[in-house]
Amino acid sequence: MKNFFIIIITKIITITLKIFGKNAGNLPGNLALKWDKDIFKYFKINGKIIAVTGTNGKTMTNNCIAQIFKDGGKKVISNLQGNNMETGILSTFIKNCTLTGKIKADYIILETDESYVPVVYKKLPLDCLIILNFFRDQLDRNGEMETLILKIQKFLEDYTGNLILNADDPNVSRLSKANPENKNIFFYSIDKCKESADELYEAAEGTYCPFCKTKLQYEYYQYAHIGKFKCPNCDYGEEEIYQLLTEISVDEGKFCIGGEQYKTKYDSLYAFYDLAAATAVAKLCEIPEDSVKNTIKEFALNNGRLEKLLINNCKTVINLAKNPTGFNVSLRMLQKDENKKDLLLVLNDNVADGRDVSWIWDIDFNNLCGVQRIITAGTRTYDMAIRVKTAGYPAEKIIPCTSIKEAVEKLYETENKKYVIANYTAIQNVRKEIKSFAKS
Repeated sequence: MKNFFIIIITKIITITLKIFGKNAGNLPGNLALKWDKDIFKYFKINGKIIAVTGTNGKTMTNNCIAQIFKDGGKKVISNLQGNNMETGILSTFIKNCTLTGKIKADYIILETDESYVPVVYKKLPLDCLIILNFFRDQLDRNGEMETLILKIQKFLEDYTGNLILNADDPNVSRLSKANPENKNIFFYSIDKCKESADELYEAAEGTYCPFCKTKLQYEYYQYAHIGKFKCPNCDYGEEEIYQLLTEISVDEGKFCIGGEQYKTKYDSLYAFYDLAAATAVAKLCEIPEDSVKNTIKEFALNNGRLEKLLINNCKTVINLAKNPTGFNVSLRMLQKDENKKDLLLVLNDNVADGRDVSWIWDIDFNNLCGVQRIITAGTRTYDMAIRVKTAGYPAEKIIPCTSIKEAVEKLYETENKKYVIANYTAIQNVRKEIKSFAKS
Protein backbone atom coordinates (compact mmCIF):
# COMPACT_ATOMS: atom_id res chain seq x y z
CA MET A 1 0.00 0.00 0.00
CA LYS A 2 2.90 2.37 0.71
CA ASN A 3 4.14 2.23 -2.90
CA PHE A 4 0.57 2.60 -4.20
CA PHE A 5 0.32 5.97 -2.42
CA ILE A 6 3.85 6.97 -3.51
CA ILE A 7 2.78 6.52 -7.14
CA ILE A 8 -0.41 8.52 -6.59
CA ILE A 9 1.46 11.41 -4.95
CA THR A 10 4.27 11.51 -7.52
CA LYS A 11 1.76 11.37 -10.39
CA ILE A 12 -0.04 14.38 -8.91
CA ILE A 13 3.31 16.18 -8.60
CA THR A 14 4.09 15.30 -12.24
CA ILE A 15 0.78 16.77 -13.45
CA THR A 16 1.25 19.88 -11.32
CA LEU A 17 4.76 20.48 -12.66
CA LYS A 18 3.52 20.13 -16.23
CA ILE A 19 0.79 22.71 -15.59
CA PHE A 20 3.54 25.15 -14.65
CA GLY A 21 5.53 24.36 -17.79
CA LYS A 22 8.06 21.95 -16.22
CA ASN A 23 8.81 18.53 -17.70
CA ALA A 24 8.94 16.73 -14.33
CA GLY A 25 12.10 15.01 -15.44
CA ASN A 26 13.67 14.25 -12.04
CA LEU A 27 11.67 15.51 -9.04
CA PRO A 28 8.98 12.76 -8.99
CA GLY A 29 11.66 10.07 -9.15
CA ASN A 30 13.78 11.85 -6.57
CA LEU A 31 10.91 11.93 -4.09
CA ALA A 32 9.89 8.33 -4.80
CA LEU A 33 13.43 7.10 -4.11
CA LYS A 34 13.59 9.04 -0.86
CA TRP A 35 10.34 7.49 0.30
CA ASP A 36 11.31 3.96 -0.77
CA LYS A 37 14.80 3.09 -2.01
CA ASP A 38 13.42 -0.19 -3.39
CA ILE A 39 10.62 1.45 -5.39
CA PHE A 40 11.81 -0.13 -8.67
CA LYS A 41 10.62 -3.52 -7.35
CA TYR A 42 7.04 -2.20 -7.43
CA PHE A 43 6.95 -1.96 -11.21
CA LYS A 44 5.62 -4.81 -13.34
CA ILE A 45 7.24 -4.38 -16.73
CA ASN A 46 5.60 -5.84 -19.82
CA GLY A 47 8.13 -5.21 -22.58
CA LYS A 48 11.83 -5.29 -23.36
CA ILE A 49 14.23 -2.70 -21.95
CA ILE A 50 16.87 -1.22 -24.24
CA ALA A 51 19.48 1.07 -22.68
CA VAL A 52 21.80 3.51 -24.45
CA THR A 53 24.95 4.74 -22.71
CA GLY A 54 28.32 6.32 -23.46
CA THR A 55 29.99 9.69 -23.08
CA ASN A 56 28.75 11.42 -26.24
CA GLY A 57 25.66 10.93 -28.39
CA LYS A 58 23.30 9.27 -25.91
CA THR A 59 20.31 11.54 -26.49
CA MET A 60 20.52 11.46 -30.28
CA THR A 61 20.96 7.68 -30.41
CA ASN A 62 18.25 7.02 -27.83
CA ASN A 63 15.69 9.27 -29.50
CA CYS A 64 16.52 7.93 -32.96
CA ILE A 65 15.98 4.34 -31.75
CA ALA A 66 12.68 5.35 -30.14
CA GLN A 67 11.51 6.98 -33.39
CA ILE A 68 12.58 3.99 -35.49
CA PHE A 69 10.63 1.63 -33.25
CA LYS A 70 7.54 3.87 -33.16
CA ASP A 71 7.57 4.21 -36.94
CA GLY A 72 7.98 0.44 -37.10
CA GLY A 73 4.65 0.00 -35.32
CA LYS A 74 5.94 -0.65 -31.81
CA LYS A 75 4.57 0.87 -28.63
CA VAL A 76 7.50 2.71 -27.05
CA ILE A 77 8.20 4.42 -23.73
CA SER A 78 11.38 6.51 -23.51
CA ASN A 79 13.05 9.32 -21.56
CA LEU A 80 13.28 11.54 -24.64
CA GLN A 81 14.16 14.67 -22.64
CA GLY A 82 17.47 13.14 -21.58
CA ASN A 83 16.83 12.71 -17.85
CA ASN A 84 19.22 9.78 -17.73
CA MET A 85 20.17 9.21 -14.10
CA GLU A 86 18.32 6.97 -11.66
CA THR A 87 15.80 9.65 -10.69
CA GLY A 88 15.11 10.55 -14.33
CA ILE A 89 14.49 6.94 -15.33
CA LEU A 90 12.24 6.48 -12.31
CA SER A 91 10.29 9.63 -13.25
CA THR A 92 9.76 8.13 -16.72
CA PHE A 93 8.35 4.99 -15.12
CA ILE A 94 6.05 7.01 -12.86
CA LYS A 95 4.64 8.95 -15.83
CA ASN A 96 3.88 5.75 -17.73
CA CYS A 97 2.73 3.25 -15.10
CA THR A 98 -0.68 2.41 -13.69
CA LEU A 99 -1.33 2.99 -9.99
CA THR A 100 -0.46 -0.65 -9.40
CA GLY A 101 2.92 -0.21 -11.13
CA LYS A 102 2.14 -1.90 -14.46
CA ILE A 103 4.08 -0.59 -17.47
CA LYS A 104 2.86 -1.82 -20.84
CA ALA A 105 4.97 -1.27 -23.95
CA ASP A 106 6.71 -3.33 -26.58
CA TYR A 107 9.98 -1.56 -25.79
CA ILE A 108 11.19 0.72 -23.01
CA ILE A 109 14.13 2.66 -24.48
CA LEU A 110 16.23 4.46 -21.89
CA GLU A 111 19.11 6.87 -22.26
CA THR A 112 21.29 6.06 -19.26
CA ASP A 113 24.18 7.98 -17.74
CA GLU A 114 27.31 5.82 -17.85
CA SER A 115 27.87 5.87 -14.10
CA TYR A 116 24.27 4.73 -13.46
CA VAL A 117 24.30 1.63 -15.66
CA PRO A 118 25.40 -0.66 -12.79
CA VAL A 119 23.04 1.12 -10.38
CA VAL A 120 19.84 1.01 -12.44
CA TYR A 121 20.18 -2.32 -14.21
CA LYS A 122 20.87 -4.39 -11.17
CA LYS A 123 17.21 -3.52 -10.39
CA LEU A 124 15.67 -3.91 -13.86
CA PRO A 125 15.58 -6.72 -16.48
CA LEU A 126 17.79 -5.40 -19.27
CA ASP A 127 17.37 -6.98 -22.70
CA CYS A 128 19.85 -4.87 -24.70
CA LEU A 129 22.66 -2.46 -23.82
CA ILE A 130 24.22 -0.16 -26.43
CA ILE A 131 27.58 1.40 -25.53
CA LEU A 132 28.62 4.26 -27.83
CA ASN A 133 32.01 5.59 -26.71
CA PHE A 134 34.11 6.64 -23.74
CA PHE A 135 35.93 9.96 -23.37
CA ARG A 136 37.18 11.95 -20.41
CA ASP A 137 34.15 13.81 -19.08
CA GLN A 138 33.19 15.45 -15.77
CA LEU A 139 36.22 14.19 -13.89
CA ASP A 140 35.00 15.59 -10.58
CA ARG A 141 31.86 13.40 -10.82
CA ASN A 142 32.93 10.37 -12.84
CA GLY A 143 36.61 10.20 -11.99
CA GLU A 144 39.10 9.02 -14.57
CA MET A 145 37.66 7.28 -17.62
CA GLU A 146 39.27 3.95 -16.71
CA THR A 147 37.45 3.94 -13.36
CA LEU A 148 34.12 4.31 -15.15
CA ILE A 149 34.91 1.61 -17.70
CA LEU A 150 35.83 -0.84 -14.94
CA LYS A 151 32.51 -0.21 -13.17
CA ILE A 152 30.59 -1.09 -16.33
CA GLN A 153 32.90 -4.03 -16.98
CA LYS A 154 32.09 -5.38 -13.51
CA PHE A 155 28.37 -5.13 -14.26
CA LEU A 156 28.83 -6.92 -17.58
CA GLU A 157 30.60 -9.87 -15.97
CA ASP A 158 27.17 -11.29 -15.06
CA TYR A 159 25.22 -9.83 -17.99
CA THR A 160 24.05 -12.26 -20.70
CA GLY A 161 21.66 -10.03 -22.67
CA ASN A 162 22.29 -8.36 -26.01
CA LEU A 163 25.32 -6.07 -26.02
CA ILE A 164 25.88 -3.69 -28.94
CA LEU A 165 29.36 -2.14 -29.01
CA ASN A 166 31.24 0.44 -31.05
CA ALA A 167 33.99 -1.63 -32.66
CA ASP A 168 35.94 1.54 -33.51
CA ASP A 169 36.43 2.61 -29.89
CA PRO A 170 39.01 0.44 -28.11
CA ASN A 171 37.62 1.60 -24.77
CA VAL A 172 34.22 0.14 -25.72
CA SER A 173 35.06 -2.98 -27.73
CA ARG A 174 37.19 -4.32 -24.86
CA LEU A 175 33.94 -4.85 -22.92
CA SER A 176 33.00 -7.72 -25.24
CA LYS A 177 35.36 -9.86 -23.17
CA ALA A 178 33.84 -8.96 -19.78
CA ASN A 179 31.71 -12.12 -19.77
CA PRO A 180 33.13 -14.93 -21.96
CA GLU A 181 29.81 -16.78 -21.53
CA ASN A 182 27.80 -14.05 -23.23
CA LYS A 183 27.44 -14.93 -26.91
CA ASN A 184 25.04 -12.05 -27.64
CA ILE A 185 27.71 -9.52 -28.64
CA PHE A 186 27.22 -7.31 -31.71
CA PHE A 187 29.62 -4.73 -33.14
CA TYR A 188 29.02 -1.73 -35.39
CA SER A 189 31.62 0.18 -37.38
CA ILE A 190 32.11 2.85 -40.05
CA ASP A 191 34.34 2.43 -43.07
CA LYS A 192 37.13 4.80 -44.04
CA CYS A 193 35.90 7.90 -45.85
CA LYS A 194 37.00 11.39 -46.92
CA GLU A 195 36.66 12.58 -43.30
CA SER A 196 39.06 9.93 -42.00
CA ALA A 197 42.68 10.75 -41.14
CA ASP A 198 45.90 8.75 -41.25
CA GLU A 199 47.35 10.49 -38.20
CA LEU A 200 45.97 11.30 -34.77
CA TYR A 201 45.48 15.05 -34.41
CA GLU A 202 43.14 15.34 -31.42
CA ALA A 203 43.30 14.42 -27.74
CA ALA A 204 42.79 10.65 -27.45
CA GLU A 205 42.30 8.06 -24.74
CA GLY A 206 42.99 4.34 -24.71
CA THR A 207 45.59 4.14 -27.48
CA TYR A 208 47.18 1.06 -25.87
CA CYS A 209 45.83 -2.47 -25.89
CA PRO A 210 43.87 -3.05 -22.64
CA PHE A 211 45.01 -6.68 -22.56
CA CYS A 212 48.71 -6.74 -23.42
CA LYS A 213 49.51 -2.98 -23.13
CA THR A 214 51.01 -2.82 -26.62
CA LYS A 215 50.52 0.44 -28.54
CA LEU A 216 47.58 0.03 -30.92
CA GLN A 217 48.10 0.42 -34.66
CA TYR A 218 45.48 2.40 -36.58
CA GLU A 219 44.57 1.93 -40.22
CA TYR A 220 42.70 5.26 -39.98
CA TYR A 221 41.22 7.65 -37.43
CA GLN A 222 37.69 9.07 -37.57
CA TYR A 223 38.02 11.48 -34.63
CA ALA A 224 39.98 11.35 -31.37
CA HIS A 225 40.79 7.64 -30.75
CA ILE A 226 37.79 6.41 -32.75
CA GLY A 227 38.89 4.49 -35.85
CA LYS A 228 40.04 1.19 -37.31
CA PHE A 229 42.60 -0.22 -34.88
CA LYS A 230 44.43 -3.45 -34.16
CA CYS A 231 46.89 -4.65 -31.56
CA PRO A 232 49.99 -5.95 -33.38
CA ASN A 233 50.78 -8.29 -30.49
CA CYS A 234 47.51 -10.03 -29.58
CA ASP A 235 45.30 -9.11 -32.57
CA TYR A 236 42.79 -7.31 -30.36
CA GLY A 237 40.52 -5.29 -32.62
CA GLU A 238 39.71 -7.99 -35.16
CA GLU A 239 36.01 -8.32 -34.44
CA GLU A 240 33.21 -9.63 -36.64
CA ILE A 241 31.14 -6.58 -37.60
CA TYR A 242 27.36 -6.90 -37.35
CA GLN A 243 26.47 -3.46 -38.75
CA LEU A 244 28.87 -1.68 -41.10
CA LEU A 245 28.33 1.72 -42.70
CA THR A 246 30.05 1.97 -46.09
CA GLU A 247 30.25 4.42 -49.03
CA ILE A 248 30.18 7.36 -46.64
CA SER A 249 29.46 10.82 -48.02
CA VAL A 250 29.28 13.04 -44.97
CA ASP A 251 28.68 16.30 -46.85
CA GLU A 252 25.73 14.78 -48.71
CA GLY A 253 24.40 12.95 -45.66
CA LYS A 254 24.58 9.53 -47.35
CA PHE A 255 25.85 6.09 -46.42
CA CYS A 256 25.16 2.46 -47.30
CA ILE A 257 24.32 -0.59 -45.22
CA GLY A 258 24.52 -3.93 -47.00
CA GLY A 259 24.36 -2.23 -50.38
CA GLU A 260 21.25 -0.19 -49.49
CA GLN A 261 21.71 3.58 -49.50
CA TYR A 262 20.50 5.65 -46.55
CA LYS A 263 19.95 9.41 -46.49
CA THR A 264 20.08 11.60 -43.38
CA LYS A 265 19.67 15.29 -42.54
CA TYR A 266 22.98 15.18 -40.67
CA ASP A 267 26.32 16.02 -42.28
CA SER A 268 28.63 14.97 -39.46
CA LEU A 269 30.62 11.75 -39.08
CA TYR A 270 29.98 12.20 -35.36
CA ALA A 271 26.23 11.77 -36.01
CA PHE A 272 26.80 8.85 -38.39
CA TYR A 273 28.14 6.80 -35.48
CA ASP A 274 24.91 7.40 -33.56
CA LEU A 275 22.92 6.32 -36.62
CA ALA A 276 25.09 3.21 -36.96
CA ALA A 277 24.23 2.23 -33.39
CA ALA A 278 20.52 2.97 -33.90
CA THR A 279 20.29 0.93 -37.10
CA ALA A 280 22.17 -1.95 -35.45
CA VAL A 281 19.50 -2.16 -32.73
CA ALA A 282 16.75 -1.96 -35.34
CA LYS A 283 18.34 -4.82 -37.28
CA LEU A 284 18.68 -6.93 -34.15
CA CYS A 285 15.01 -6.35 -33.27
CA GLU A 286 13.89 -7.04 -36.86
CA ILE A 287 12.38 -3.65 -37.63
CA PRO A 288 11.67 -3.60 -41.41
CA GLU A 289 14.55 -1.98 -43.30
CA ASP A 290 12.33 0.23 -45.47
CA SER A 291 10.77 1.67 -42.33
CA VAL A 292 14.21 2.27 -40.79
CA LYS A 293 15.42 4.05 -43.95
CA ASN A 294 12.39 6.35 -43.95
CA THR A 295 12.89 7.24 -40.30
CA ILE A 296 16.61 7.96 -40.74
CA LYS A 297 15.81 10.20 -43.71
CA GLU A 298 13.42 12.38 -41.70
CA PHE A 299 14.90 12.17 -38.20
CA ALA A 300 16.19 15.38 -36.62
CA LEU A 301 16.65 15.85 -32.90
CA ASN A 302 16.28 19.65 -32.91
CA ASN A 303 17.24 20.22 -29.30
CA GLY A 304 20.68 21.72 -29.63
CA ARG A 305 22.37 18.62 -31.01
CA LEU A 306 23.67 19.61 -34.45
CA GLU A 307 20.58 21.77 -34.82
CA LYS A 308 20.27 24.07 -37.85
CA LEU A 309 18.19 27.25 -37.66
CA LEU A 310 17.59 30.33 -39.78
CA ILE A 311 17.62 33.34 -37.45
CA ASN A 312 16.93 36.72 -39.03
CA ASN A 313 18.27 35.40 -42.35
CA CYS A 314 21.46 34.14 -40.66
CA LYS A 315 22.17 30.42 -40.93
CA THR A 316 22.85 29.16 -37.42
CA VAL A 317 24.25 25.82 -36.24
CA ILE A 318 23.89 24.90 -32.55
CA ASN A 319 25.63 21.97 -30.92
CA LEU A 320 26.07 20.61 -27.41
CA ALA A 321 29.68 19.89 -26.42
CA LYS A 322 30.60 18.98 -22.86
CA ASN A 323 34.14 17.66 -23.18
CA PRO A 324 37.22 18.15 -25.42
CA THR A 325 36.13 15.56 -27.97
CA GLY A 326 32.69 17.12 -28.38
CA PHE A 327 34.21 20.57 -28.86
CA ASN A 328 36.85 19.34 -31.30
CA VAL A 329 34.27 17.57 -33.45
CA SER A 330 32.13 20.72 -33.52
CA LEU A 331 35.14 22.82 -34.49
CA ARG A 332 35.99 20.40 -37.30
CA MET A 333 32.55 21.06 -38.80
CA LEU A 334 33.17 24.78 -38.55
CA GLN A 335 36.60 24.47 -40.16
CA LYS A 336 35.11 22.74 -43.22
CA ASP A 337 32.76 25.68 -43.78
CA GLU A 338 34.33 28.25 -46.09
CA ASN A 339 31.80 30.97 -45.23
CA LYS A 340 32.64 33.92 -43.01
CA LYS A 341 31.32 33.01 -39.61
CA ASP A 342 30.94 34.13 -36.00
CA LEU A 343 31.34 31.71 -33.12
CA LEU A 344 29.56 31.78 -29.76
CA LEU A 345 31.12 29.61 -27.01
CA VAL A 346 29.12 29.14 -23.81
CA LEU A 347 30.79 27.46 -20.82
CA ASN A 348 29.07 26.80 -17.50
CA ASP A 349 30.52 25.10 -14.42
CA ASN A 350 27.32 24.08 -12.66
CA VAL A 351 27.18 20.76 -10.80
CA ALA A 352 25.68 18.95 -13.81
CA ASP A 353 28.51 20.27 -16.01
CA GLY A 354 31.32 19.47 -13.62
CA ARG A 355 33.01 22.18 -11.58
CA ASP A 356 36.42 21.46 -13.08
CA VAL A 357 36.75 23.20 -16.47
CA SER A 358 40.47 22.52 -16.96
CA TRP A 359 39.47 20.26 -19.87
CA ILE A 360 39.05 23.32 -22.11
CA TRP A 361 42.85 23.31 -22.49
CA ASP A 362 42.52 20.09 -24.49
CA ILE A 363 40.31 21.78 -27.11
CA ASP A 364 42.08 22.39 -30.42
CA PHE A 365 41.55 26.07 -31.31
CA ASN A 366 44.52 26.23 -33.66
CA ASN A 367 42.52 26.39 -36.89
CA LEU A 368 39.81 29.04 -36.77
CA CYS A 369 40.06 30.06 -40.42
CA GLY A 370 37.16 32.25 -41.49
CA VAL A 371 35.98 32.99 -37.94
CA GLN A 372 35.47 36.76 -37.80
CA ARG A 373 34.57 37.08 -34.12
CA ILE A 374 34.34 34.85 -31.06
CA ILE A 375 31.79 35.68 -28.38
CA THR A 376 32.01 33.91 -25.02
CA ALA A 377 29.36 33.57 -22.32
CA GLY A 378 28.36 31.41 -19.36
CA THR A 379 29.57 31.25 -15.78
CA ARG A 380 33.14 30.77 -17.05
CA THR A 381 33.02 33.26 -19.91
CA TYR A 382 36.45 34.73 -19.09
CA ASP A 383 38.10 31.31 -18.79
CA MET A 384 36.94 30.51 -22.31
CA ALA A 385 37.99 33.92 -23.62
CA ILE A 386 41.50 33.45 -22.17
CA ARG A 387 41.70 29.93 -23.60
CA VAL A 388 40.90 31.19 -27.11
CA LYS A 389 43.36 34.09 -26.76
CA THR A 390 46.21 31.78 -25.73
CA ALA A 391 45.55 29.69 -28.85
CA GLY A 392 46.61 32.74 -30.85
CA TYR A 393 43.22 34.12 -31.86
CA PRO A 394 43.32 37.97 -31.99
CA ALA A 395 42.26 39.44 -28.64
CA GLU A 396 40.42 42.35 -30.30
CA LYS A 397 38.05 39.85 -31.95
CA ILE A 398 37.12 38.13 -28.67
CA ILE A 399 33.99 39.48 -26.94
CA PRO A 400 33.32 38.11 -23.43
CA CYS A 401 29.73 38.67 -22.27
CA THR A 402 28.29 38.42 -18.78
CA SER A 403 24.85 37.20 -19.89
CA ILE A 404 23.55 34.91 -22.62
CA LYS A 405 21.13 37.61 -23.74
CA GLU A 406 23.99 40.05 -24.32
CA ALA A 407 26.02 37.34 -26.10
CA VAL A 408 23.17 36.53 -28.50
CA GLU A 409 22.66 40.21 -29.28
CA LYS A 410 26.37 40.59 -30.05
CA LEU A 411 26.35 37.40 -32.15
CA TYR A 412 23.69 38.72 -34.52
CA GLU A 413 25.22 42.16 -35.03
CA THR A 414 26.67 40.88 -38.32
CA GLU A 415 25.24 38.89 -41.24
CA ASN A 416 27.91 36.17 -41.03
CA LYS A 417 26.95 32.53 -40.58
CA LYS A 418 26.68 31.60 -36.90
CA TYR A 419 28.04 28.64 -34.98
CA VAL A 420 27.06 28.11 -31.34
CA ILE A 421 28.77 25.58 -29.07
CA ALA A 422 27.49 25.28 -25.50
CA ASN A 423 27.93 22.79 -22.70
CA TYR A 424 25.28 20.84 -20.80
CA THR A 425 23.43 23.32 -18.57
CA ALA A 426 23.91 26.15 -21.07
CA ILE A 427 22.52 24.61 -24.25
CA GLN A 428 18.78 25.00 -23.64
CA ASN A 429 19.13 28.54 -22.28
CA VAL A 430 21.11 29.48 -25.38
CA ARG A 431 18.50 27.95 -27.71
CA LYS A 432 15.71 29.75 -25.88
CA GLU A 433 17.51 33.11 -26.05
CA ILE A 434 18.31 32.69 -29.76
CA LYS A 435 14.70 31.85 -30.57
CA SER A 436 13.47 34.80 -28.48
CA PHE A 437 15.86 37.09 -30.34
CA ALA A 438 14.46 35.85 -33.67
CA LYS A 439 10.96 36.90 -32.63
CA SER A 440 11.99 40.36 -31.44
